[in-house]
Amino acid sequence: MGAGKSSVGKVLAKRLGKVFIDSDHEIEKRCGVKIPTIFEMEGEEGFRKRESAVIKELCQMQDIVLATGGGSVLLPENRQILQSHGHVVYLRANPHELWLRTRHDRGRPLLNTQDPEQKLKELFDLRDPIYLSIAHQIIETGKPNVNQLTNKLVMQLELTP
Repeated sequence: MGAGKSSVGKVLAKRLGKVFIDSDHEIEKRCGVKIPTIFEMEGEEGFRKRESAVIKELCQMQDIVLATGGGSVLLPENRQILQSHGHVVYLRANPHELWLRTRHDRGRPLLNTQDPEQKLKELFDLRDPIYLSIAHQIIETGKPNVNQLTNKLVMQLELTP
């Protein structure tokens, strides 16, 4: 959440001549409501079921760059399909940096807590080992801008057999 998946994904897709798809936007389009509304009505479990179905369908497509929601890797079936149907890139950022990037965004239901920075730390501690275990490639986001991150990613992709 806040690592730059959508921003980098859009630029990467353009550079590679592929179509960019954000699974969260696809879910919103299909449901006709925003993600926070889905969380409010169905809870995280309901949202994850929808997310899993959309990811399964999108992973059947060719020539796309897919940005998934930060928690999509929590379900083993999502991890399996992402890893076996594509090249998984983990844009890794530390929790404080993620908080700085997301602190004014009210559209992130998991951060609607008393201490969003602590929540990001908890999510990072839970998700980081999972991302590390399935990623074909890890990019430390740090301070580079979107174009610098994309350049780094493209260079690494070119070196990948």
